[in-house]
Amino acid sequence: MWIYEKKLQYPVKIKNPNPALAKIIISQYGGPHGEIGASLRYLSQRYSMPYPELRAILTDVGTEELAHLEMVGAIVYQLTRDLTPEEIQKQGFDAYFVDHTTGVYPVAASGAPFNANMFAVTGDTLADLNEDLAAEQKARVTYDNILRFADDPDVRDPIKFLREREIVHYQRFGEGLRIATDRLDSKNFYAFNPSFDRVNPKK
Repeated sequence: MWIYEKKLQYPVKIKNPNPALAKIIISQYGGPHGEIGASLRYLSQRYSMPYPELRAILTDVGTEELAHLEMVGAIVYQLTRDLTPEEIQKQGFDAYFVDHTTGVYPVAASGAPFNANMFAVTGDTLADLNEDLAAEQKARVTYDNILRFADDPDVRDPIKFLREREIVHYQRFGEGLRIATDRLDSKNFYAFNPSFDRVNPKK
């Protein structure tokens, strides 16, 4: 069960609308490395994790990703409020506007809608944790790319906060991977289990 605190994790107060920038930033709402996929990935993976510390990391990070989804949604919404038809068309927001007006819809910058195929849940401890490490780096790269196009300090500030949190999450998952490799043994870890060894199979 979650307790919802009615405020953003980090303030978003954008004074100047910019629908062209919103089209880019929305990728972190519903794109391939976005926050909706991250939250669903971690909150789903936690069930099969063998140790309470790993489940705690995934629950904590997955919950925070929901807060990041809320922040990205707020950024996109504030960047697209009070637009004239001329502004919408001039900044290339018309195709999105036709389908969603200024509603916040989970879609990538390329226009592809969110799909659960964007993230993996294997039930394998090491596979999932390595997936998570890679996912945090890909999210960090996406925020890096957004910052290359964003010059409004009102936008850059929360985006930089979100980028920093991806780095922290990467570090948390690194800790989780160390816990897993320290505790998994020859009885339950395929890498050390001779019955899975194709190079030197048991005679």
